[in-house]
Amino acid sequence: MDFTWTAYLLGGVAALLVGLSKTGVPGVSLPAIILMTEAFAGNEKQSVAAILPLLLLADCFSVGFYHEHADWNRLWRLFPYVAIGMAPGVAVLVWANHAQFRQVLGWMVIVLLALEAIRRRLEWDNLPHSRLFSASLGAMAGFGTMVGNAAGPIMSIYLVSRGLKKHQFMGNWAWFFLIVNASKVPVFAAMKFFGGPDLLTFESVQFDLKVMPLVVVGALAGRQLFRWIPQRIFDPIVLVLAALAAARLVWV
Repeated sequence: MDFTWTAYLLGGVAALLVGLSKTGVPGVSLPAIILMTEAFAGNEKQSVAAILPLLLLADCFSVGFYHEHADWNRLWRLFPYVAIGMAPGVAVLVWANHAQFRQVLGWMVIVLLALEAIRRRLEWDNLPHSRLFSASLGAMAGFGTMVGNAAGPIMSIYLVSRGLKKHQFMGNWAWFFLIVNASKVPVFAAMKFFGGPDLLTFESVQFDLKVMPLVVVGALAGRQLFRWIPQRIFDPIVLVLAALAAARLVWV
């Protein structure tokens, strides 16, 4: 497909937000996903794979900055449920057409935003710490990451509910997404051989290479923002923008 300057502008902003989301401002991941979807308008499914190299690059920066703060016991308990949730996500990518995919992605983002709003209203110390709670969020994260790389709000709910400090949060966040995103590469590459869409293409890789420097800029800026930006100021703006973008997917 041919990309216009508008597509590159949208992709560039998405790349910048991807970098920010991985190293200091996790809330901006949803707008990045929606912007990439708009950059690939008419071929929304391919946007899911096109943003993956950008995410992996940013994940590497995130792990480099926060790797020593991970709690591996928590992560290993979560991964099997994530894998279970990824299976129906693959089915959506294979069988849904582009219009249906826009609806699924849009409604999923709206649901995730609602969950994020609930997270901010509840006392997280009162949330259950049961296996069922972990299994449910893990499966939702698996589905969200496969359909639209949109597991960020769910992982935020899971990690915050565990009472993790800021650096512990980022350490678990970094390793979780590096491992999960890397696991999706062979799935996306093999999908076309099983009747699914051709997601990882030469054109999408070329697109990524042109906007990838902005991931680095965002990742370095996110590291600085993590040290001093008041999250309570930034997050409401991000959530409103994500809600408007999701509404565009569903109703336009």
